[in-house]
Amino acid sequence: MSVPNSAPHDPAPAPRGHHCDVLIIGGGPAGSTLATLLARRGRDVVVLEREHHPRFHIGESLLPANVPLFDELGLREDLERIGMPKWGVEFVSPHHEHRSLLEFGDAWDKSQPYAWQVRRADMDELLFRHAGREGARTLEGHRAREVKFDADGADVSVELDDGSRQQWRTRFVVDASGRDTLLANQLRIKHKHPRHNSSALFGHFTGARRLDGRQEGNITILWFPHGWFWFIPLADGSTSVGAVCWPHYLKSRRKPLVEFFHDTIAMSPELADRLKDATLVDDQVHATGNYAYVSEHCAGERYLMLGDAFAFIDPVFSSGVYLAMKSAFAGVDVIDATLDQPRRAAAARRGYEKMMRHGPREFSWFIFRVTNPTMREFFMYPRNPLRVKEALLSVLAGDIYGHSPIGWSLRAFKTIYYLVSLRHPGRTWRAWKQRRLNIRDVGAPAA
Repeated sequence: MSVPNSAPHDPAPAPRGHHCDVLIIGGGPAGSTLATLLARRGRDVVVLEREHHPRFHIGESLLPANVPLFDELGLREDLERIGMPKWGVEFVSPHHEHRSLLEFGDAWDKSQPYAWQVRRADMDELLFRHAGREGARTLEGHRAREVKFDADGADVSVELDDGSRQQWRTRFVVDASGRDTLLANQLRIKHKHPRHNSSALFGHFTGARRLDGRQEGNITILWFPHGWFWFIPLADGSTSVGAVCWPHYLKSRRKPLVEFFHDTIAMSPELADRLKDATLVDDQVHATGNYAYVSEHCAGERYLMLGDAFAFIDPVFSSGVYLAMKSAFAGVDVIDATLDQPRRAAAARRGYEKMMRHGPREFSWFIFRVTNPTMREFFMYPRNPLRVKEALLSVLAGDIYGHSPIGWSLRAFKTIYYLVSLRHPGRTWRAWKQRRLNIRDVGAPAA
């Protein structure tokens, strides 16, 4: 498939009203991070956020690789204040009597032993307000509706909360709109991911039983017949619980969503036990249908797509916020080249495209196999020949961009995985057939 590197050009720009160097659509982690970095470089940068902070968002588990990014932003102390320390991952399997605990401190890089669990409403507002203090113009209740490009920049039509309209003229557009995927939809380059196909339902509980001591903040992953659960303890005493399941299971619902969620939880005895004295907050459960997608490209002559605006994959390894913020740090060079050194711009875009595809690809190899019996055995009985456990933990920590020399150990891990799979051909064949059945497209879930 050929990858276009520019958006369609209109013959003439629309009437010009408000102006800026860089217009960022979306005030989540990606957009706010980029706004801070650009404002520090003296750019006239504007962030348009359609909602008002604080606003609810799922995706509450951060990776150790996030920590250096918060350090560069100067926000580590704030994350320590609002976050629950997360030192590792607990795996619970219905096919094993024991539980497996993996700690990030045992990864290849020992300098990043923990991250945090956060309320996204708190963290996203923190990043957004910080961008404003650093010099970005941050506007809430402003929803970008359409972008029209020309040779010198773009005109962006914006709708305000009261229904009024604004027209913005900018030299460069950044789509950080998350799953709204404004530009990917407008350019018609967004596609369902052919190998990801998951749905989710989730809620928050008070009174859930957690792990003891330092492990209290660890995320727990629990497998069940239709997928896997997350169990994420938060600093305010609540716990985020979600089921990532195959779409055909979610579509089978024939009862109210809250009842269906409790029935689903009952399929995991360990999770049900941890929640037996817990209360579902506001008796509220959220559901989302198949959400995995990828766009044909993420950079053009006058635009970038950050994080989820480009692609979204299954959240089993909590990669979303990290990939979003990492894309913001990488996007600065593309914008600088475009605005100041145009001869470098094409090469900068190619480098950005390569980086943006690398992260989802690295995580996806494991995601495609996370419910496979062979991979489950590796998580439940972790061993470290050829430092493969350290490499696996490095991936779980987000250390995938060359900071640690894990490449050869990851290759060894994958080789061992394939060899073990070949030793159990019947099990491997059945697991492959089952996954093919599970990821089939069954349309929208039951309303």
